[in-house]
Amino acid sequence: MDLNRAMIIGNVTRDPEVRTTPTGQTVCSFGVATNQQWTDAQGQKQQRAEFHNIVAWGKLAEICGQYLGKGRKTYIEGRLQTREWEAPDGQKRNRTEIVADNMIMLDRKDPGAAPRPMGSSAPAGDASSSAQAAAIDQGVSDQEIKLEDIPF
Repeated sequence: MDLNRAMIIGNVTRDPEVRTTPTGQTVCSFGVATNQQWTDAQGQKQQRAEFHNIVAWGKLAEICGQYLGKGRKTYIEGRLQTREWEAPDGQKRNRTEIVADNMIMLDRKDPGAAPRPMGSSAPAGDASSSAQAAAIDQGVSDQEIKLEDIPF
């Protein structure tokens, strides 16, 4: 029996990059950093960060591209995969990635922030999102809601 499973909780290190393959498949790539802290034999606190490359496909890729951004805390679950290719300079390169099967956002967004459109590199909660939220709030009246107005 074999098992290839990776589960990490960390912070997104770069805004997700969403693209479409020539066959029409959506793919999203981004990085996640996990931190480790310990106390060494001399009693000094030590810290080390590990950086992980994440790749998501299909609907999950669209969701990651729309809702994740640099600095967001996230849980990623998937499998490890190593790709090999030849660089333009003739050197063989490889990269180990986590191919995501599941993603859970662990931190809360700003209440006024809206999801960013696909392909947008602007952070969620920018000035245009705040202006949209303010425009929606202006359309809500300050009238009191009465019990007889509720239809059930």
